[in-house]
Amino acid sequence: MKPIETEIVVVGGGPGGYAAAFYAADRGKKVILVEQDKRLGGVCLNRGCIPSKAYLHATKLIQEARESAHRGIAYGEPKIDVAKLRAWKEASLDKLAQGIAGLAQKRSVQVMQGRGHFEDSQTLRVETAEGQRFIRYQQAIIAVGSKPSMPAAFDLGNKRVMTSTEALDVEDVPEDLLVVGGGYIGMELGTVYATLGSRVVVVEAMPAILAGADPDLVRPVQRFAEKNFKEVRLGVKVLKMATSGKKIQVTMEIEGKKIDEYYDRVLVSIGRTPNCKDLGLKNTKVAVDEKGFIRVDSQQRTADPNIFAIGDVVGGMMLAHKAAKEARVAVDVIAGDHHEFKDVVIPAVVFTEPEVAWCGMTEAEARQKGIDVKISRFPWGASGRALSSDRTDGLTKLIVDPETERILGVGIVGHGAGELISEGVLAIEMGATVRDLAEAVHPHPTLSETLMECAEAFYGYATHTYTGRKTEA
Repeated sequence: MKPIETEIVVVGGGPGGYAAAFYAADRGKKVILVEQDKRLGGVCLNRGCIPSKAYLHATKLIQEARESAHRGIAYGEPKIDVAKLRAWKEASLDKLAQGIAGLAQKRSVQVMQGRGHFEDSQTLRVETAEGQRFIRYQQAIIAVGSKPSMPAAFDLGNKRVMTSTEALDVEDVPEDLLVVGGGYIGMELGTVYATLGSRVVVVEAMPAILAGADPDLVRPVQRFAEKNFKEVRLGVKVLKMATSGKKIQVTMEIEGKKIDEYYDRVLVSIGRTPNCKDLGLKNTKVAVDEKGFIRVDSQQRTADPNIFAIGDVVGGMMLAHKAAKEARVAVDVIAGDHHEFKDVVIPAVVFTEPEVAWCGMTEAEARQKGIDVKISRFPWGASGRALSSDRTDGLTKLIVDPETERILGVGIVGHGAGELISEGVLAIEMGATVRDLAEAVHPHPTLSETLMECAEAFYGYATHTYTGRKTEA
């Protein structure tokens, strides 16, 4: 069969891949998007960001109902229909996937369902249900994403040992659930299952959960977990697992002592690995690092001049919005523009209870690098909006250059932190100073005011908190 000719082929239909395909089409390029799943959207839409947030929203309603009794509004215990919950989640995913497919059609992006394999630097073989198809392209963009890591010692071939993929299917609500890994995936899904009724134990090898976030932002999440989970154990190593009847026997090391415990299910959430195997990269000039991630420069170019790579496969922050930004960079470069993924402010959001979000430089990073910074904090206990919503466990902080007073980083923990952090991104990207933020009028009563008052607190005159500092206005 004669090869199909195209200007750009995008391998992978996740948030990076379809963003690249759509943007390239918008710029007048002929594009083919290759995706092996039936639905576009990749891991994020189908087995990650979106389904997890759907479950977090549903279970948050349970949590809020339980907490409302002191307001004079009492509800009975919720009746959970797991099958109906799962069906609702799937319906949401279908709607989103259909929307993406419709946008591809409107842009004349040809979507080919199948597994892509590079034959050489300008030929992609696609294994489709109808047989092999060959695509001859001028430029390729690899956006095949990543998958959950599963160490051999944990891989029992037993469905009771889950990754995030299986956990999001919610086949049942186990009585006892072990979560291995206290990162954002483990803590988010631990919150879902704990609210549904599981006794959740989280074990983390590091001395703190949510590595990467500043300790003062993590503390409210830690308090919630200690109250709502059975236990959170830090500095614990899980050594091995074994099937024991209908339970999973887990051997772990705590303070130098080995213990065995038994769980109905185990969720392994210790990181992700790139989907670079069986992609045919050896038939190209594309180079990978020691961990299997594709090496790229600041313009998303690989070592092969015809191939670019974006998203999880290139490492770094494995976030959908990072992949989408890299997609724009790659397409612009292909189109002949000068664009680099350099000094880009990428926000991170953890949708725990409460949410944690940060962007730019963290306080811990500044200390580690020996960078002199000033920190301003505004506790949400002083926010009228937080108090009226029973959300006073939040905190807003600014990391500031003491000489120029430019905002270097923003951190927020609290209800809706993920919706608030974009103002911090904009401030850093625009080179805003603390005074710029302090003088921007924010609506009252809102949680967004905490950013303004945090900036005012830097100068010692925040209306709703007293710092005792006096600085000339």
